[in-house]
Amino acid sequence: MPALAAGRRHSVLLRRDGSVLACGNGRAGECEVSSWSGITSVAAGNVHAARNTGRSHTVGLRADGTVVTTGWNGDGQTDVAAWDGITAIAAGWRTTLGLRENGTVVAAGRRIEGQCAVEEWREIVWIAAGDWHSVAAHADGTAVAAGNDLRGQCDVGEWNHLTAVAAGHLHTVGLQQDGTVVATGERRTGACDVAGWNGVVAITAGSRHTVALREDGTALAVGDNDFGQCNVHEWNGLTAIAAGSAHTIGLRGDGTVIATGCNADGQCEVATWNAHR
Repeated sequence: MPALAAGRRHSVLLRRDGSVLACGNGRAGECEVSSWSGITSVAAGNVHAARNTGRSHTVGLRADGTVVTTGWNGDGQTDVAAWDGITAIAAGWRTTLGLRENGTVVAAGRRIEGQCAVEEWREIVWIAAGDWHSVAAHADGTAVAAGNDLRGQCDVGEWNHLTAVAAGHLHTVGLQQDGTVVATGERRTGACDVAGWNGVVAITAGSRHTVALREDGTALAVGDNDFGQCNVHEWNGLTAIAAGSAHTIGLRGDGTVIATGCNADGQCEVATWNAHR
């Protein structure tokens, strides 16, 4: 199934045939995905907008449960060659997570803030990676988090009825079974202002903004809008969304891709993409 991923300065599209496209800043090799095939899911490492490294990584999940990566490996975040039995992936800043078919989680990359301390997690069905923290949803709908809790982004212990989670720079978002959304963490950016949302079927978190896909194919967004990354309210016919550090991309049902937000590195140059080709 076609899917999207967005990082600090690049965007990624998984096409229906299992091939992958990428655009944007590729100086660390994060856009070198043209040889990939048999991919079922993609993830892109994200970096807080204030950082100026310009380096990131891209992750792909193969149909056989193995994982392929490309890009920056400063903290070992692409050292995933030995992983197998993986059913889902997530990429953060200097971090990669993999969900195994038995409900456990593996991690590679930076460990200083504790974001890779996921060895004890069990019965996990969804994972997300932020800048300095990792989050997961259990099969029973509760959540667990590890890593930096500077703004309360790991305060998910009372959440329940979850079907998905997403992680940004200093905030965490959860999608509930009834289509409503909860959030915790840094509130000054507005990225946690999701209390009135409903009819949501998917969520994604950028560095300082949050985006939701509604069941009618429209999108919602809150948070930092300095680059227009939240200008998604006129989008329609969507089947997938992804939030990068300061840009947002959406996949339409006809296979085309749209983008808004920061395009300093060409990460929004997706007009020619089609997931069905």
